[in-house]
Amino acid sequence: MTRWVPLRWCVLAMMLFLFTLHRVQACEKITDLNVKHSLAGPALKVRLLLFTRASSSCGELLDLENPFDNVRLNASRPTTFLIHGYRPTGSPPKWMEDLTEAMLKRDDLNIIVVDWNRGATNINYWKVVDNTRPTATVITNFITKLQDQGATLSSIHMIGVSLGAHISGFTGANFQGQIGRITALDPAGPMFRGKSPEDRLDPLDAQFVDALHTDMDAFGYRDTLGHIDFYANGGADQPGCPKSIFSGSQYFKCDHQRSVYLYLSSLNKSCPITTYPCSSYSDYLDGRCVDCSRFGEAGCPVLGHDVIRWKETLLNLNQTTTYFTTGKASPFCKFGYSVDIVTWNTDEMWGYITITLRDQDQETTAKINHKSIKFEKFTERRLLAQFDRDIYPESITIKYSTGNVLKPRYKLRLLRIRLTPLPMERKLRPLCRYDLLLLENQEVNFRPIPCDNSNF
Repeated sequence: MTRWVPLRWCVLAMMLFLFTLHRVQACEKITDLNVKHSLAGPALKVRLLLFTRASSSCGELLDLENPFDNVRLNASRPTTFLIHGYRPTGSPPKWMEDLTEAMLKRDDLNIIVVDWNRGATNINYWKVVDNTRPTATVITNFITKLQDQGATLSSIHMIGVSLGAHISGFTGANFQGQIGRITALDPAGPMFRGKSPEDRLDPLDAQFVDALHTDMDAFGYRDTLGHIDFYANGGADQPGCPKSIFSGSQYFKCDHQRSVYLYLSSLNKSCPITTYPCSSYSDYLDGRCVDCSRFGEAGCPVLGHDVIRWKETLLNLNQTTTYFTTGKASPFCKFGYSVDIVTWNTDEMWGYITITLRDQDQETTAKINHKSIKFEKFTERRLLAQFDRDIYPESITIKYSTGNVLKPRYKLRLLRIRLTPLPMERKLRPLCRYDLLLLENQEVNFRPIPCDNSNF
């Protein structure tokens, strides 16, 4: 009898192995193609992969005709669609798994990953654009089946990257704009610039549309497309991205993909990025747009997922354009100060300002050098200083420079400098210093004092 015990355990182990293997094989991922497929241009095939909290790392392929054969698909839960864009080399987007898991950590959702890689992989970009509307039709039919099971259109959120943004728009238009929310991450520009609203994403495609622009001078869309449009670092070149073609593929895709990583960072909540409504990036850098009073106690909108908290206010404002700056890497946030300077030089002066903040443990520096600044006697000049660290300083160092090597060194006489922490809703008291003399290219260190009431 004892001779059969090892055999029984072997059989059980084999059954367990086969069961585990079956479970591993059952996990579906976005179709993995390559450059050969791009050259051949495969016919469009759309697959919908379901992820839930019960299967956050294991996608389940839905039957497009009978999606509710899958018991994990629950029409009573909110549903978010994640839609990738053009895939010139056929590889699945690396960020999709991270975005899926981050969304499920925040909320109990049906996450539907729209795999249209067979259709998005083609060296002929124009053919890929042609595939966007048929892809939207597949999604539309699926959403109709969700409705039949009791789902409401307002509970649906579509997150589209590049061409995926316009697919979201076409889907929303099929439901007369009753989809709850569309988030467009650097919506595609080529073949969509100058198109009428029915041929691209526009604010009427959902109850709320937010768009993030990071590559508007290349693969992205330049103009506004939503109820709120975020322009990171002006909407074009992103810090930390390669500036030379010799950097390889990252030179082409880094700016475009930054939109996804900024949105991912917003899901983390560890470092919310405040954005500022403004008429231009230049005005924003000049510190002319730090007033958030129109948004009441909520303050200016934050970037990304949680901007939905400002929905009603933004809908009343029709279309809002906001700007913000970021760091080179996640979590990307900068910490701002509004800097107001009054000089008493008789002649007008031009130059740049560098400010360093220090507390007991750390320091951080901001260079205000996007353009030469004009200082006039008894005229307050507002600047925007943005730092990589959040410091309410015990000491401050300031340096004035002109960039003129051959001319004599100048002196900038400050009647007052005032630093106000941003956003102003933080309610930290502004810091001041009076009567400073700045010698060109020489650092001047001082201890700030709280501004008196007359200087608020």
